[in-house]
Amino acid sequence: MAAVMVGPWWAFVVRGVAAVLFGILTFIMPSMALLTLVYLFGAYALVEGAFNIAAALRRSEPRRQSPWVEALEGVVSVVAGLAAFLMPGLTALTLLLLIAAWSIVTGILELAAAIRLRREIEGEWLLVVSGILSVAFGVLLIAIPSAGALAVVLWIGAYALLFGGLLIALGVKLRSWGRAGRPRTGFGELAHGASH
Repeated sequence: MAAVMVGPWWAFVVRGVAAVLFGILTFIMPSMALLTLVYLFGAYALVEGAFNIAAALRRSEPRRQSPWVEALEGVVSVVAGLAAFLMPGLTALTLLLLIAAWSIVTGILELAAAIRLRREIEGEWLLVVSGILSVAFGVLLIAIPSAGALAVVLWIGAYALLFGGLLIALGVKLRSWGRAGRPRTGFGELAHGASH
């Protein structure tokens, strides 16, 4: 989401980099202890949530869309992150359900944002794909809760890499739109704020 509509471009890049780093760590250390995975997920969710909330609160320009979707996504991520840190003794199944619930809720909110933005910006499909990916991932975790711990860790890592890559691509696209001018009516103002 760029400046007025969806927050600064760099917030997407930072969130994407955090997701990619989280994904890489799961592949480098696939046999990590459950407690390590809980803390890694908690740290990622807190960073993701903090940047969403900061982007939603940062807007001083006239708003065309309420930032409630972005703020709500941030709150959901912060709550999930805090739950991971405050309850480090989570069982594998509880952690799985926590990640699944977080993934489904954030995916739905990303889809809602994409629907609201479809007439304002080009490339809203990146939000659609990331939203669908999040919801599908959450449903997969719920549908196959008995998968082995290693398989789950690798699924989580693959999801984080894909999701992070999409966020980085969206952030870079928003930045390039801000430098290029107005790809669609009204977006020039949005991207102009994102480039500062």
